[in-house]
Amino acid sequence: MQLNDVASLVKLLDKSSLTEISFSDENSKVVLKKEVFRDAPIHMGMMPQMAPVAALAPASAVPSAPGVATPAAAAAAAAEKASKFKEMTSPMVGTFYASSSPGAPALAQVGATVKAGQVLCIIEAMKIMNEIESDLSGVIEEVCVANETPVEYGTVLFRIRPS
Repeated sequence: MQLNDVASLVKLLDKSSLTEISFSDENSKVVLKKEVFRDAPIHMGMMPQMAPVAALAPASAVPSAPGVATPAAAAAAAAEKASKFKEMTSPMVGTFYASSSPGAPALAQVGATVKAGQVLCIIEAMKIMNEIESDLSGVIEEVCVANETPVEYGTVLFRIRPS
């Protein structure tokens, strides 16, 4: 058996749904096994139990330093921001790219006016570059993800003020 033969078996195992390949001839024997983690059972009974949290004082009763936002104020500001802007979320899991190639300017920047159907970013998933288009016209108010960052389905990519 040659090294090329073993390499071919490894590729075959990698591309197939098989978890094991065994091959033998007169002079040698090769057994290749692939571990599969995605089918591992999840045991919910093993989750740690959280202790009850004591009730917090109302936000108005908590003293705060001038210029420091309280959690309630931050939540109110986030809710106000969300109501003014439409959040564009990732339709898939992959890697976020702000530009079409390394060194190129970003496809969408804060303050830029975009039209429906315009490409805003690229998400690479399984070595395939997927152009993500805007579904509305407006002005980009916030780019929420850094370049070359992994994203999940539903991750907020942009906040757009509709026009």
